[in-house]
Parts: sequence; structure tokens; C-alpha cells
Amino acid sequence: MKLFQCSNCNHTVVFENNTCISCGYFLGYSSYYNQMVALNPNLQEWNLKELDGVDYKYCANNLLGTCNWLVKKEQLGEFCLACSLNRTIPDLSDDQNFEHWRKIEYAKHRLVYQLLRLRLPVVSKTEDQQSGLSFDFLSQEDLDHASKGVKTGHANGVITILISEADDVIREQIKQQMEERYRTLLGHFRHEVGHYFWDRLIRDDFQQLQNFRNVFGNETFSYADALSNYYSNGPQLNWQTTYISKYASSHAWEDWAETWSHYLHLMDALETAYNFGLQINPKLTGENKLGMNATFDPYLEKDFKVILDTGIPLLFAMNSMNRSMGESDPYPFVISESVKNKLEFIHKLLWYNKI
Repeated sequence: MKLFQCSNCNHTVVFENNTCISCGYFLGYSSYYNQMVALNPNLQEWNLKELDGVDYKYCANNLLGTCNWLVKKEQLGEFCLACSLNRTIPDLSDDQNFEHWRKIEYAKHRLVYQLLRLRLPVVSKTEDQQSGLSFDFLSQEDLDHASKGVKTGHANGVITILISEADDVIREQIKQQMEERYRTLLGHFRHEVGHYFWDRLIRDDFQQLQNFRNVFGNETFSYADALSNYYSNGPQLNWQTTYISKYASSHAWEDWAETWSHYLHLMDALETAYNFGLQINPKLTGENKLGMNATFDPYLEKDFKVILDTGIPLLFAMNSMNRSMGESDPYPFVISESVKNKLEFIHKLLWYNKI
């Protein structure tokens, strides 16, 4: 992600900060301009020249400490773009629900930030019921009153996230039960929104659908049967040579969503490295391919080879740094040649979508 600074004192701030700890000014994020601006703490509305010289206010969820995004005063709705995507939230009078929802909102805001950087359409179902996107964040109480079998997933533009996923202990238990190498809130969002954008970018485009099938396989095979077979018999043999994860081998749709989420992982890591000016020059003898220099904004780089040649050494270094701290690898995956082709397909598709 981009590095941000307080526009009042130039102190470094992070994406979720509401207040600059250096000067005490409030902080507000403009999703349109991708800027963090300092706000006079004695006011509730601000005229901001660095944006467009009109009056702004905080998103309504700022009162709950979960959002620092700005909306124009003249805007009819009280929520920012990210918060307007919520269709269902848990009962916030429950302290545990509130804490879980807060973590989920932080992850969702980072997702929306990245979708905007990729210049993808982000429209709430309140504005476009047929093609829009919305989120249901469900607690255990919500599940007790919902239809049987409700779980994390995507259906017709609605992404459902169980707020128990925000509990680190529960999420780790599920990770072990499912024999997963990676499970995070942000990862969930990226995976499920991949299903949504398959519908938006591929499903109704005959040529892109044919291109998809050439790379990922035929999605018309029974999805229910494929998942049943996966959970009964496990992943395909030698899945590592073709898929980014075990689950990706279950069905072409899941292969797409898993690969999509990894594309977003890669792009976010590279943007962060670019903003920190990271370089890697390994102290190794002989020829090696672990050197990298993050001199480019990945969202503006059309050549996927440049992204991959920089990203793989970066991910290797990230894993090595975590091991130095006694932590597990943040990216415990091997990108095979087949997966590289799938990642490149997504990159080219998004560039095609920008034209």
C-alpha cells in the first residue's frame, strides 16, 4: 500500500489512522484522490483545497472508530464508498461483535483501496441491484436466524463473511482443520471478490470466457460435485505443478479465485515495497535471481514479467525476514510456471479492462 503522511506536519501515518500522533490533527482519506489529508480537530466539516476546494465531512462510521474516509458534504448518503457496500452488519451492542466487525472493516477498506487502484468498478447494490457489490457480515446470532448452510462465500454480488473469522484463535483452528497454509481476513476478501469479478469481467464476454477456459479449464463441470469430491478425496495429485493451492485444484472457479487473490497479494506487496524504496542485493556468490529493486508502481506497469521478476525475490525476502523473527512465512507458496501463466492472464485481463 501507499505510504501516507500528515499534510500538516509530514509525520508518517498509516492507512487506518484517524489522528496524527505528532500534531494532533484529525486525518481523513480521499478515495478519489488517494490522499490522506490533515483536518482541523476543532471542526466537523472541512473545505479542502488539496482535494477540490469543496466541503467534506467524515463517513458516518467514523463515529464508531472504523472509518477515516471522507465524503462530500453535498453527498446524499452518509457513508463513504467502502462503507456503502455493507448490507448486513452484526449487533454492535455486543462488545465481541463490535471488535470483530472493526477488524473486518479495516480489511474491507484495504480491499476497496486496491480495487480502486486496479481501476475496477466498485458500485454498491443500493445503486445497481443487478451488478453491484455488497457485504453481509454475520455473527453466530445472525446464523441462528439465517437459512441453513450460510457461510463465507459469494453469490450474485453478495459476499458473506462470518465475523468469527476476525477471531485469531478461531481462524487458526479452522486453518489447521482445513489444512490450509494461509488464512487471513484480507485473504478472504480478495478470494471472494475474485468470484464477483469473474462474473463482471468474464462470464458474459464470449472471447474472455474462451480465453479463461484455455488457461483455467472448463467451469461448466458441476461445482457442487467438484467440491464434494475435493472434501472427500483431497486435492488432485501433484497439484503443486498446476495450482497455487490445494483448494484451487477443486474447480476452475476456485482456481480463478485463488489465483486472483494471489495476484492482489503480489500487487499490494509490490506497491508497499515501491513506496518504501526497497532494494535487495543478496550477499551471494555466483549467479542468483534474488536481487530486486522496487522502482515502479505495479499498478502502472503493463509488463507482467517486470512485476513477477521483482515480486518473487521480494516474497522470498519477506519469508526470510519472518523466519528471523521466529514467525511462519507470510507467503508460504511456490509459484509454478502454470501459475505464472494464470497470474499473467489476470494481469492482461485487467489491462484490457482499462482500455
